[in-house]
Amino acid sequence: MKLHILNGPNLNRLGLREPHIYGATTFEMYFKELQEKYKKLYPELELSYSQSNHEGDLIDVIHSSEQNYQGIVLNAGAYTHTSVAIADAIKSVTTPVVEVHISNTFARESFRHHSYLSPNASGIIVGFGLKSYQLAIESFL
Repeated sequence: MKLHILNGPNLNRLGLREPHIYGATTFEMYFKELQEKYKKLYPELELSYSQSNHEGDLIDVIHSSEQNYQGIVLNAGAYTHTSVAIADAIKSVTTPVVEVHISNTFARESFRHHSYLSPNASGIIVGFGLKSYQLAIESFL
């Protein structure tokens, strides 16, 4: 099984950006931990990762998912609350997409309480820190 973790804008700043909300670990460090853990538990599982600050790049990965992945773990960052285009991309593919958020978006600013993506996602995991990604991976297994 091939799963792809897709991170949106500003998530390249994890470990630096608001550590009181997002923690002090970079995503690259965390991704290595995930790869090591799942390589032992599920040798047939292939995890890949990409990040972009550009909406169109995220859409391109989602569009290509049917040829490349059996699932996507998506943290679209602030695009979650603004992007009808990403929502439409998710809706347009058969690949299941699990929406994740590191922080509890419902405990933050009111504009973060709405997701354009959620109606098209297979599931939503919110507020468990970086462990949100692990929970999303587990949902595919």
